[in-house]
Amino acid sequence: MIISYRKWLEQVPSQISDDVLWKHTVYRYSLFLADISWHDRDKIIRKKKNFSLADQLHRSAGSISANISEGYSRNSQADKLRFYEYALGSAREARGWYYQAKLVFSKQDLEFRLELLSQIIKLLLNIIHSVRKNHLSEYLTRYTTDTSKKRWQTTKIIL
Repeated sequence: MIISYRKWLEQVPSQISDDVLWKHTVYRYSLFLADISWHDRDKIIRKKKNFSLADQLHRSAGSISANISEGYSRNSQADKLRFYEYALGSAREARGWYYQAKLVFSKQDLEFRLELLSQIIKLLLNIIHSVRKNHLSEYLTRYTTDTSKKRWQTTKIIL
């Protein structure tokens, strides 16, 4: 069955743990959740009518770490932010799918998964806030005509 987080850490291959991204707790938590979701998917899918729910849960859980690593690898702050926000959306989605599958899990297992997802969400919210703080919002440009000068001019609006 599922091992503890500490035992899981010991089993992670060095090809993963030697990466600079590994130092980020949110990434480690999301990989741990992705591994857990494999087992959870199998548990949920025992009833064929639950196939769709199991598939959605596994996809959303796996998407979190994929988007974190994608965002971390991006050069522009806007791209980083976009992928971190995708990861946040996937974490919230996974939390919703776990809640919908609550009858499959023991109370203790469900609470553990929901708490892990809540920690991932909190960490992602902090990262997103930090990236937004250091990122100048893109300009929204409104085009108007200046009829007196017969040329286009732009007005920049900072959000």
